[in-house]
Amino acid sequence: MSEQEPVVACHELTCAAGRIGVARLNTPRKLNALGLDMIQTLDRQLSAWAEDPAIAVVVLHGAGGKAFCAGGDIRLVTDAIRRGETGPRDMPATYFAEEYRLDYRIHTYPKPLLVWGEGIVMGGGMGLMAGGSHRVVTPNSLLAMPEITIGLFPDVGATWYLNRMPAGAGLYLGLTGARFNAADALFLGFADCLLEDGSLDAVLEALQACRWGAEPAADHDRLSELLRRFVAASAPAEQIGPRLPRIREMLRYRDVARTVAEIRRLSAGDAYLQENAERLLAGSPLSAHVISAQLRGGKHLSLAECFRLELTLAVRFAQGHDFAEGVRALLIDKDRQPRWECTDFADVAPERVTEHFRSPWEPGEGPLD
Repeated sequence: MSEQEPVVACHELTCAAGRIGVARLNTPRKLNALGLDMIQTLDRQLSAWAEDPAIAVVVLHGAGGKAFCAGGDIRLVTDAIRRGETGPRDMPATYFAEEYRLDYRIHTYPKPLLVWGEGIVMGGGMGLMAGGSHRVVTPNSLLAMPEITIGLFPDVGATWYLNRMPAGAGLYLGLTGARFNAADALFLGFADCLLEDGSLDAVLEALQACRWGAEPAADHDRLSELLRRFVAASAPAEQIGPRLPRIREMLRYRDVARTVAEIRRLSAGDAYLQENAERLLAGSPLSAHVISAQLRGGKHLSLAECFRLELTLAVRFAQGHDFAEGVRALLIDKDRQPRWECTDFADVAPERVTEHFRSPWEPGEGPLD
C-alpha cells in the first residue's frame, strides 16, 4: 500500500434502487490492525452513511485476504503509556474511548451492516464484527480474544457478547484466549452465516443487482435471503460445542486460582484444550482475576454500561504494569518472558482487582457518559 492510499478505503456501489456503502480496512501489512486514524475515519463514514437516505446497506471488510482485522494497534497505545500518558484524558484513554464509541455505533446502526469476517478476526476486529447485523465467517476464519496474553482484558464490548454465548463458553474464551473457527462462531452465536472463502466479490455483485427499498427492516430481510445463496458447502469441525460440558465443569468454582487449576487438570489428553490452558497459564494472573470479575459481574449490564465499564478497566490497565510488559514480551523484545506483577494466580490481592473497577472520572464526566 502506498502512503497515499487511505487507511480505510470507502466507496459506494450503485444498484437498481439505492446504493451500497463499502468500507475496506486498508492496512494489510499490519493485518488491518486498528489505528486511531482508522477508527476515526470509519466512524465518520458510518455516521455519514447512516444519515444518507440513498444508502440502503453497508459492507465492512478487510484488505489483503489474510485478516479482516487482527486487533487494535496496541503498539501505538503502549508507546504512549511508556511516554507517561496514563491519565484519563491522555492518548490511550482517547484511543479506547473512540474505539468503543465506534463499536457502539455498529451495534446500534440503523441500517443493515454486513461485516465480512474472513481470515483473522481478533481483539479489535471482534469488536467491529460483534455488532454487525449480518456477520459472515468463511472456512478460513480464525477468531479469538487473546488479551490475557498481553496483560489486558477482553474489551470492545466483550462484556456484552461473551456473556450472551452458551453458558460457560464466553468466560472460558476470555480466560484462555482460545482460538475458534467459523463453525464455533456459528455455534456461539457470534456469526450469522458461513460463506465460501473469496466470495466477497460475488456477493457485492449480487448486492448491486438487488432492488433495495427505503425500509431498513425489509432490506435486512433481503440481505439475509441474498446471503443464503452463497452458503459454504462445508464447514470446519466444531471445537467448542463438543467440549462445552467439560468446559462448564472447569468453571464450576468462582475462585480464580481453583478455576485455573481445574482448567489445567481437565484439559489433559485434549490437544485443543491443552493449548488453551497453556495460554492461560502463561498469561497475566492479575488479568485472569479481572476478567473473571468483569464477566461474572457484567452479565446484566446494558450494552452502554458494558462499554463504560470497559473504558474504566482500559484506563486502569494503562496505569498498571502488566499491559505494557505483556506487549513488550510478545511484540517488542519478543522474548515471550513477561515479568507479571503477580507470579501466581493465588497471589492476586482482592483490592488489586477492585482498583481496576474504580472509575478515574467523576460521575457523568467520562467520555462515554
